[in-house]
Amino acid sequence: VQLQASGGGLVQVGDSLRLSCTVSGFAEEAYVIGWFRQAPGREREAVACISSIDSSTRYADSAKGRFTISRDNAKNTVFLQMNSLRPEDTARYYCAIDPNGSAWNHGPRYVDYWGQGTLVTVSS
Repeated sequence: VQLQASGGGLVQVGDSLRLSCTVSGFAEEAYVIGWFRQAPGREREAVACISSIDSSTRYADSAKGRFTISRDNAKNTVFLQMNSLRPEDTARYYCAIDPNGSAWNHGPRYVDYWGQGTLVTVSS
């Protein structure tokens, strides 16, 4: 299983970025996929996720109203549209697959598959 993340970069406060994560080698039909992030010196935290079953979504409080997660099933790709970026959004963003959704309730240790991460830096 491979998760290839891209789309990070250096932006200014208030700018937007769209992260992409393309999945290969994963054949399950029911799973949760989404994004975690980790800033220097901080624990990895959930940002947003989407269900493969019904496309229901969940967002961290910090992401609500600014970030949107979506999926393109035909391309096996999940996106994270990030608007109104803030300096505190600076982190490495990881896409992740958790077959039953436990990670978004109980923490990143329940993630089965991780992407390599893409760095987002928001400059003030």
